[in-house]
Amino acid sequence: MRFIAATLTLCSIFLAFAPVPVVAASPFAQNQKLSGHRPAPIPAEARKVRRPYAGGLNPSRPLRTPDTPAPQPNCAAVCVIDPYNGNVLYGFNANTRRQVASTQKIITALCVCDTKDLDKMVTIKASDRLAPPIRLNLRAGEQYSRRDLLQAMLTGSFNDVAVSLARDCAGSVDAFVDRMNARARRMRMYNTHFENPNGLPAQQYSTAYDMALAACYAYNNRTIRSMINIPAYEFRRNNGQVRMIRSTNRLLTSHPWVQGMKTGYTNLAGKCLISCASANGRAVIVVVLGSTSRKIWGESLKYLRWALDAA
Repeated sequence: MRFIAATLTLCSIFLAFAPVPVVAASPFAQNQKLSGHRPAPIPAEARKVRRPYAGGLNPSRPLRTPDTPAPQPNCAAVCVIDPYNGNVLYGFNANTRRQVASTQKIITALCVCDTKDLDKMVTIKASDRLAPPIRLNLRAGEQYSRRDLLQAMLTGSFNDVAVSLARDCAGSVDAFVDRMNARARRMRMYNTHFENPNGLPAQQYSTAYDMALAACYAYNNRTIRSMINIPAYEFRRNNGQVRMIRSTNRLLTSHPWVQGMKTGYTNLAGKCLISCASANGRAVIVVVLGSTSRKIWGESLKYLRWALDAA
């Protein structure tokens, strides 16, 4: 008995002074395994995304874990995330770096909103027009509010409008891109680097998971959330002409429970779509990258439906 007691005493002393391994909490679950359909634990930092909902925005509660496995992907990358708490329900190649085309205009929109002066008038310059192929074709010298230009950019995905906003908000496009990268770091988008505000091909990249993080912040932004949900927008030119800008997101008009977000396409990126939808007080964001014109809508819908099935 004395031998056993002495042994236990020595063990307790050893454990008391043994070094405790330090496990670094992955910010916002950045390094979690994304295979399978079970959600990963939520680090304390992730709960920061919840705070804006105190103002009355939906959702009011987190998603339940679906009982069925996630659908098989038919694209390059997928991430399904709960905007209430940042919980990842499913990922496929979600941490693989790739170009994301115009979906990165979400970060452009967030940086414009950071100025907190959306009623400021923007004077269009000739250099803004050098952003093909999708342009609103505004003329040099015309003036529009940041708010109107932001709505036009999010609805019609105009590349020249993104350049106009970037130049106006930061003094130059390069300075604005610096803001985009700084904001990406603040949002814990650690596998992301931007070179322009519109997503045209360049030495830039992001991931499905990083774009899902950005989408959570955009979803929590009252201004952006109200703009991404508009199927069509009447844009009035300085000369009085009105152009009806229709959303590039087909799901907005075909499925009322879908709340929009952002489309994107280049040859390098393929078809990309960030979608958000809600039901019964719960919401989901789905990022699909590297799909095709024929598959992108159905690919997004199947993950939206899967995640909300238990809502």
